[in-house]
Amino acid sequence: MCGIFAYIGKKHDAANIVLEGLKRLEYRGYDSWGIAVKNGQKIDVDKHVGKIGIAKTNLTKSSIGIGHTRWATHGGVTVENAHPHLDCTKQTAVLHNGIIENYAEFREELIRKGHKFTSETDTEIMAHLIEENLKKSGFATAVRDSFNKLKGMNAMLIMNSASSEIIAVKNGSPLVIGLGKNEIFAASDAAGILKHTNKVLFLEDNHIAILGKNIKLLKLPNGTNVKPKFTTLSWKFEETEKGKYKHFFIKEIHEEPSVIDNIALNGDTNIKRLAELIDKAFGTFLIACGSASYSAICATYLFSKIAKKHVNFAIGSEFKYIEDFITNKTLVIPISQSGESIDVIEPIMRVKNQKGAYIAGIVNVLGSTLYRISDFKILLESGPENAVVATKSFIAMLAVLILTAYTLAGKQAKGKSLLKKAAKNVSQILSDAYVSKIKLLSQKLAKSEHIYIIGRGLAYTAALEASLKIKEATYIHAEAFPGGELKHGVIALIEKGTPCIVFAQNDETYYDILSNAQEIKARGGYIIGIGPKNSDTFDEFLETDDVEEATLLPQVTISHLLGYYLSLASGNRDPDKPRNLAKSVTVK
Repeated sequence: MCGIFAYIGKKHDAANIVLEGLKRLEYRGYDSWGIAVKNGQKIDVDKHVGKIGIAKTNLTKSSIGIGHTRWATHGGVTVENAHPHLDCTKQTAVLHNGIIENYAEFREELIRKGHKFTSETDTEIMAHLIEENLKKSGFATAVRDSFNKLKGMNAMLIMNSASSEIIAVKNGSPLVIGLGKNEIFAASDAAGILKHTNKVLFLEDNHIAILGKNIKLLKLPNGTNVKPKFTTLSWKFEETEKGKYKHFFIKEIHEEPSVIDNIALNGDTNIKRLAELIDKAFGTFLIACGSASYSAICATYLFSKIAKKHVNFAIGSEFKYIEDFITNKTLVIPISQSGESIDVIEPIMRVKNQKGAYIAGIVNVLGSTLYRISDFKILLESGPENAVVATKSFIAMLAVLILTAYTLAGKQAKGKSLLKKAAKNVSQILSDAYVSKIKLLSQKLAKSEHIYIIGRGLAYTAALEASLKIKEATYIHAEAFPGGELKHGVIALIEKGTPCIVFAQNDETYYDILSNAQEIKARGGYIIGIGPKNSDTFDEFLETDDVEEATLLPQVTISHLLGYYLSLASGNRDPDKPRNLAKSVTVK
């Protein structure tokens, strides 16, 4: 959720450095934003409602600053609720990503002691707790003792007017420290600091970092010294820029062919190991949320069809209700772009620590929480994904799972060959001539109130993904179903002219899904077919190559393009940041 950023160093432009960092993290939340800098013996704050966009700040010159871009949880979208939050003395500034579960009891206690609150947030209690503890200890100790009282998963950056240091502390929510030349940065994820340095420290849970002339790392609750362990990131700063593209959304779609090719060329060793783990496991569970959950659903089809292997699937937030039979022989495969989604991290930690399950994580972000807690990990290596709407990372998940299924079946060479063919087809779909067809179709669909989407087998995954992308990017009601489920109620919603997208693969599902399309057309539906094989049933047709199970990849790319261009046609001027959504969901 929220994006947080800090700078401390020799430059006296902390406010603008922080502002720029927040703009790079705005996909984590864009309800409001704020910055605090140290100005002599006081703290100056600048807070605003809305997106940062091209915002500027007139805060005083300073070499120490912290900033925050908010995704609202506790309290409405107001200037008062924007971070950073100050204590009564206005000497301590706190910003926060996460939820303080026991904030209410502390708020009541602090009010009885005379503290006055100016916001509705859970965050503000931390500033007042520190104020209380500063009466009996120094800054770092006051932060430590205050944070030890909190329940929940939280990451915080804190500064005090009497200190020349910034304190970073976390339990659950992500926080990354970047080490530059005579300067230190902190951010909720590495993309925010890549412009400045690729040498980073991923802060562990219950660690506190004191940032000043150097980095002092302590372990909670007692403040035991810890030696920092730095990682050098392979991501390039250029990957976090839009380049020639208007939006990150379309830029990242255009990166999909190279993502698929990279997995085909470089996935050998790790994917062989994952296949071995699945083969030897006594029960395998895939868990994920959002788009990643569709890749996990897809895996159940892939492993059955290609490798004749049964695997289970659960939505991350539902996993705890069906995990009773998990043992130390179970393989659990969590899938996540960010590696920070709380609905994945929480159950993974539980079955790993309490039941001894083996964790094989599939994740895009090096050093993320999921990456660190996994016993074995596969990096998607699709590069930073800045648009809130996931595209290339989802393609990477599918490509990894397709190749794993073929590897498990002893056919890795065939899997690689199909991925390469799919990558070539995706490149063709991204050509100007093909995209123009999607633009025209998007114009036709832009005024739709409802869009229904069907598929069978692997194509059901494409239907689910298309539905989510349309909902996220356009706010049009889009709903995906297995083709056979239409007659169990859904067909009652079909009226004359209702758009229905049909993902049809040239496999055993083709004639069944075509029959479903004909049922819709008989009720007046407007049929858009997507796949290798045309039909008279389709009113519109978007063709893909037939690359067997990997046909799913060009179908998904088309769904991504539809989401993007339909978003523009519907009047969404900022498809990178859909309303009410954030990139990394770190709260329940």
